[in-house]
Amino acid sequence: MRKVIVSEFITLDGVIQSPGYPDEDTSDGFEAGGWLQSYFDDALGKAVIDGLTTCGGLLLGRRTYDIFAAHWPNAPADDPMAPIMNDLQKYVVSTTLEEPLPWTNSHLVRGDVAEGVADLKAQDGGDLRVIGSAKLVQSLIEHELVDEYALMIHPLVIGRGKRLFPDGSPQTRLRLLDSASTTTGVLIASYAQTDR
Repeated sequence: MRKVIVSEFITLDGVIQSPGYPDEDTSDGFEAGGWLQSYFDDALGKAVIDGLTTCGGLLLGRRTYDIFAAHWPNAPADDPMAPIMNDLQKYVVSTTLEEPLPWTNSHLVRGDVAEGVADLKAQDGGDLRVIGSAKLVQSLIEHELVDEYALMIHPLVIGRGKRLFPDGSPQTRLRLLDSASTTTGVLIASYAQTDR
């Protein structure tokens, strides 16, 4: 059975919104986008690439899919992540997109999210990695479909924005699997969901 691993760039106060670019996700007036850029180093890059090369595919929400599909197929040829991202199988949870999806190896997950993701987990293959996709992550947590969290915790407090665990999230016990730090103070930590 495949695992679902939620992989997030996250601030110390739990914000996961718009880590890469200022205009990545400005919903609800969020103006602190691009906060991870000054913390990126070789260790963080290696952790990201290692996570991608060991997974069996990406599980994405529509907004994250749209951002990635606009970027990765057109990324510079010398970008080491471009061939990885383009070659991976992508499973996109959306009620608004229609097949065929434009980005290669992309498949639409239709209907009930919990049922669709449970079906994907039951298939043979490598683990599924969720990147970004805040709304999808909330649904996966609600339906107890997350097996692990791979968090890159930045030494930064933003004070507002979409959080991985918003107010009202259920109490969740996790077990530390591994941890390391980068030269810029980012803590790379993997946690497993304990028995529910």
